[in-house]
Amino acid sequence: MVVRSFAAPPTPWSRDLAEPKIDPSAYVHSFSNLIGDVYIGANVLIAPGTSIRADEGNPFHIGDSTNVQDGVVIHGLEKGRVIGDDGKEYSVWIGNSTSITHMALIHGPAYVGNNCFVGFRSTVFNARVGNGCIISSHALVQDVEISAGKYVSAGAVIITQQQADLLPNVRESDQQFADHVIGINQSLRQGYRCASDIACITPIRKDLDKSSRPEPVSADKFNNQSQDINQVNQNHTNTPAPRNGSMNGDLAQQIRQLLAQGYHVAAEYADERRFRTGSWQSLAIPHTTDAGIVIGAVQAALVENEGEYVRLFGVDPKAKRRLTETIIQRPSDKPATISNVASPAFSGNGSSGHSANSAVAVSASPNDVNVAGQVRQLLAQGYRISTEYADARRFRSAAWQTGPAIEGSHESTVIAALNSILAEHEGEYVRLVGVDPKAKRRVAEVIIQRADDKAISIGATSGNANATVSNGAARANGSAADVSATVRQLLAQGNRISVEHADERHFRTTSWQTLPALDANNAASAIATLENYIAEYSDEYVRLVGVDPKAKRRVLELLVHRPHGQAIAAAPRVAVKVNNTANGSYGGGLGKISADMLARIRQLLAQGYRIGTEHADERHFRTSSWHSCSPIAASNESEVIRALEDCLAEHGNEYVRLLGIDIKAKRRVYEGIIQRPVK
Repeated sequence: MVVRSFAAPPTPWSRDLAEPKIDPSAYVHSFSNLIGDVYIGANVLIAPGTSIRADEGNPFHIGDSTNVQDGVVIHGLEKGRVIGDDGKEYSVWIGNSTSITHMALIHGPAYVGNNCFVGFRSTVFNARVGNGCIISSHALVQDVEISAGKYVSAGAVIITQQQADLLPNVRESDQQFADHVIGINQSLRQGYRCASDIACITPIRKDLDKSSRPEPVSADKFNNQSQDINQVNQNHTNTPAPRNGSMNGDLAQQIRQLLAQGYHVAAEYADERRFRTGSWQSLAIPHTTDAGIVIGAVQAALVENEGEYVRLFGVDPKAKRRLTETIIQRPSDKPATISNVASPAFSGNGSSGHSANSAVAVSASPNDVNVAGQVRQLLAQGYRISTEYADARRFRSAAWQTGPAIEGSHESTVIAALNSILAEHEGEYVRLVGVDPKAKRRVAEVIIQRADDKAISIGATSGNANATVSNGAARANGSAADVSATVRQLLAQGNRISVEHADERHFRTTSWQTLPALDANNAASAIATLENYIAEYSDEYVRLVGVDPKAKRRVLELLVHRPHGQAIAAAPRVAVKVNNTANGSYGGGLGKISADMLARIRQLLAQGYRIGTEHADERHFRTSSWHSCSPIAASNESEVIRALEDCLAEHGNEYVRLLGIDIKAKRRVYEGIIQRPVK
């Protein structure tokens, strides 16, 4: 589409006839209007129906990876300027990776920093908004300066500096949403650019026009072609581990295969911030069929960009499209040494098959993970199983589609349903999703089939409840392969791993204590550390926790050890009685709040936080609908405990949780359940 951009008209204050300057990587819809001295940065999306008019106040700057959505108006007064990040004067400056959402108005003089979010129909006029700020819908920000990282609630009117100075900090969930919007709009930008490029869109249309797709393999042939996952796990140390793409072998072999198929090899890099927003920058890889030259260039790129993400992909020069994108280095990795020889077999030392310094991540695939063990563990913890699938195009844009619902809670029923789904979607990516039905959140996402794999057959084998992690004596809550594979999978996906422990009493109240995190770079070292923790806390419960460092949320909680290998009995839940004993500790018997909780209360009060309480019956607890108890205004320990006792007595057969509240930032800093209903 032809972009509708116009030179500025001659006026008494300006006769320079300046025209918009648009980076080639940006996408500006033809139904938007750009007038005058407007700079559009790299990877920017300008949606239909926008008006960016630098005919009165000018110039305008819209930074890299920013999106300006439908109906947005950007204009400026003839007088009044802001200082941009480059030190020059602007009528309107909008930073990098910022979302200006539907129907918003940015009227200069105005400055909006990096990583900001301006909500629907909100207005920013004669104001300066710092980096990382979030402005919700229908808000007005005028004649003020807002510090970085502040939150403006929906419908707020911020027109005095005193109001601006009292704004709360942005919450983590709001920042995650803002990052999500940036990622979505980057995918839309790529999609719009592809749709307007005949060379890019033609292969996709041909794929859609195909009237039939390959029929699934019959059950007999399916079982003959598929390897049993347990057998694969046994042979793991003798087989090259798959990389973060679809091929086996080392990176040099992958490069050679791309060149042999007539593709160009290209690479891109991104730091942590650009990686979160999908703003990759290109590396200089020569377009040659000489594998040695290409491998040398990729090796040099890894060394040059140590501490950053690097991804490799093939380019089809005829169709002018990408294929097989593979992340080959992460910030925590040291540059890999790429051997320009055929892929050697991995040593059988029980490790994951690659060195701690390798920059090539192992991908989660059915050959690395005991899928039946994963299913068993998720079901044992009360989670539900579901699936999602995506073809190669949707997989690249993370546009997964939900598979058929799996209603059963019995292992064999779920595995049978999974096998059926895998057969139905042969030739596509399929991932297993574990869902916590109470918290209504995902606890695990595991890719169990890739587009270039044959459909696998999941065997419902029984796990050993008292298996060791490797060769140690510690007991785990599943087979050794299950726990080892889970550790490797979490590390391969870039997650961090921590460990928590709890004795019988703390386990009943879900009061886990955190141990130092495992080694984030080496699976063998992480497993050894886990064994040491299990041995040290052999008479307690131990669980493994996977944390996504980008989204700052847990992706997996796995119980790997029980006290002396025993099964967990359903312990009765009793109302808690708080005892403020003379020695300053709570009674340690069943149904008494722990000394840890008393220490927690003292710690919160010492830090200047307020204490609050909430309660919920069984039905409201399942939907996380908590109700507040009477406010606790006191800061004296004994008065707080007395108020806490009143709440516990009033709601003796309900759940009660303790809250720590930062009154300045207006946010919660602690939540802990201190009472459960009698069963």
